[in-house]
Amino acid sequence: MTAEPWVSVDQIAEHLGVTRDSIYRWINRKNLPAHRVGRLWKFQVPEVDEWVRAGGADEDKTNDSTGNQA
Repeated sequence: MTAEPWVSVDQIAEHLGVTRDSIYRWINRKNLPAHRVGRLWKFQVPEVDEWVRAGGADEDKTNDSTGNQA
């Protein structure tokens, strides 16, 4: 079994066709599945793709700091 490679903010932004700023905003506001490695954020593409399919990037779904919909 081959493990999925970890990708960077730049790579996941390119994969999704959005800016780096959008990625950081989604980490903070929309619970984009991201993993901190030292001071860097790393991503698993299948996790991010599932998050998108589940509607995580929808503009009308904004979570406040407690994780509840605002």
